[in-house]
This record gives sequence, structure tokens and C-alpha cells, in this order.
Amino acid sequence: LEEAAFQLQQIFRIDISIALNILGIESMRAGHYRIAYTCFKLAADRGYSKAQFNVGLCYEHGRGTEKDLEKAAFYYYHAASSCHPLAQYRYARCLLCHRPENEWHRHPKAVTFLEQAAMAGITEAQACLGVFYMRGLQPKEKTGLKYLLLAARSGDAQSRYHVGVCYEKGLGVQQNLAEAMRHYQEAAAAGNRNAAERLR
Repeated sequence: LEEAAFQLQQIFRIDISIALNILGIESMRAGHYRIAYTCFKLAADRGYSKAQFNVGLCYEHGRGTEKDLEKAAFYYYHAASSCHPLAQYRYARCLLCHRPENEWHRHPKAVTFLEQAAMAGITEAQACLGVFYMRGLQPKEKTGLKYLLLAARSGDAQSRYHVGVCYEKGLGVQQNLAEAMRHYQEAAAAGNRNAAERLR
């Protein structure tokens, strides 16, 4: 009986968190940012990762509360630790935002979270990692190209451009100017100016 009561409490707790998060999303859409923040915060404090991510967004953008990047990182971290892919990307970005790319080796936790987000299909994380592995202190060109291709296949024109550069210069792949042209053309068609310049 005690076990059944405990299970019911857990279900009730989760359902309340889901309901509060949904109410927060609807309030945000209606422009009621303070109410949205309050709903997200109540659910986040119950340990609901989707709400923790939303509280992070509120703090990052100053919606419904004051802008506070440290608090945003705190909530992103908790959501990221529960395997929330967008939170993993945003938390990693918080760790790296004031650090030059060649110093990323000092934040292995950030790179780990980026890799998890990238493998979960977050295009921004894939693009970020692709550039990181290409330009790091010890470039890993094949790994960088792998992530750039993932982001390019998801429609990221800048990553498509970088893939073209890889084929043009033979970075992580055998040099192939025809393949480079194809990637530049696709990136240029998607509005990437660098690719249009490269084509000329």
C-alpha cells in the first residue's frame, strides 16, 4: 500500500509539472511572460527538465524575469543533466561563449554536452562541433567533416559551405573540386554569401 501511494505521488507530481509547463508555453504565446515564467519555475523546481530548459530561456532572454546568464546556465545545466538535447547545446554555449575557439580544450564538459546534443540531432551543435574539430589546437578533420555533413544535411547553409571548403582543400576527405562546387552551389542557393563568392 505504501508503494502504491508513493507511485501515485510520483505520477501526480509529474502530471502537475507537465500541466504547469504547458500553461507556461500557452502564456508565453499569449505574451504573458511573467505568468509563463512563474509556471515554468514551479515545474522546474519539481525537477521537470522541459520546464528547467524553459526557465533557462526566460533568464537568457529576460522574458518574465530579469536577464541573468548565470541563472540561465544553472537551469540549462540541470535540464542538460537529464539528457535534454537543446539544454545540452545551450549549456555548452554558455560555457564557451566568452572563450576563443582554440581554448575549448579547457572545457571538456562543454564539448561532451555538444556531442550529446549533436548526436540527438541538434543542428546548431553539429555545426559548432564541426568548426571546433576543424579549427582546434589539434584538428580532427575527419571528425569535423562528419559533424559538418550532419548539420548540412539538416539544412544549415553555413555548414554546407564549410563542407565545400573541406572538399576544395582536401580536409578530412580526398580533394574533389567537383564535389566542392556542388556543395558551394547548394549553400549559395540557400543564401550563403561566402559560398557564392567561392563559386566565383
